[in-house]
Amino acid sequence: MPRDLAVILVTWNVRDLVLDALRTLIADLESSGLDTGVWVVDNQSSDGTAQAIREAFPAVNVIEAGANLGFGAGNNAAIRALGFKDQPTPNPDGPRAVFLLNPDTRTQSGAIRTLYDALFALPQAGLVGAQLSYEDGGFQHSAFHFPGLLQLLIELYPLPARLHNRLYESSLNGRYPRALYQVGKPFPVDHPLGATMMLRREVIEQTGMFDEQFFMYCEEIDWALRIQQAGWQAYAVPNARIEHLEARSSTQVRPRSLVNLWTSRFKLFRKHYPAWKRTLALWLARIGMRLKLWDATITPEVREAYQRIVALSYEKS
Repeated sequence: MPRDLAVILVTWNVRDLVLDALRTLIADLESSGLDTGVWVVDNQSSDGTAQAIREAFPAVNVIEAGANLGFGAGNNAAIRALGFKDQPTPNPDGPRAVFLLNPDTRTQSGAIRTLYDALFALPQAGLVGAQLSYEDGGFQHSAFHFPGLLQLLIELYPLPARLHNRLYESSLNGRYPRALYQVGKPFPVDHPLGATMMLRREVIEQTGMFDEQFFMYCEEIDWALRIQQAGWQAYAVPNARIEHLEARSSTQVRPRSLVNLWTSRFKLFRKHYPAWKRTLALWLARIGMRLKLWDATITPEVREAYQRIVALSYEKS
């Protein structure tokens, strides 16, 4: 069991990407000065991922899930292997921190140590995330406000292009100003993107782990809400830089990913929103999806996904 940091990656049919992610990650871990270990949970990939990792990185702990558990449950499998429990329970022998990292990432030099030091230096920091960039080096939003009703309007309803572009980049759509990242100093956020999440041991001891009702999407928002409710603060750490290729697993099955996304959003609304806000959010999503069905250019598969999402918005559970 590593004393300082355990890193967890969950993978599904992205063998070459996860091998590249491990190469850059392990190089940075070796220069960090920390006592670390790496766990990979393979969600029943059909591309030989597990064997390829064992051959290329024999020190990495590979857990073969035997099924596609999704993001949250996949991470939980490794978190349990570190001695943590589903319910809040002390784990004094566990690592001081746990880092959840997407397999479609490339860790830049110094990122791990920068995140780790920030986690234990910032006031009440329980969760930190890195500054992400796209493959071409372009800026990528790495942290967000908790979702609100205005985000549904901006995402689903037709607006003039100029107005939409302005709103899309604004705090009304959950974004933090780019200027905050450019300053280079950590700043408090509601939640980092789930691609990079480093958590203190005490946070996991107090809040448990991912809620497995979220198969994919929104699980990091749900956990960040619970972490905040427990009295901890989340931060974005701009000087910890990681390249994020973004959604390489989920885009393999886009219509299914759309349904997964909105299934998780509806669960988040029902779990955390007061009744009035939940009702309005479901209504906005339902009408917005019906408007999308008027688009004659969408494929039959995407049309079926939109229809399924409308039906899900009526479900009571």
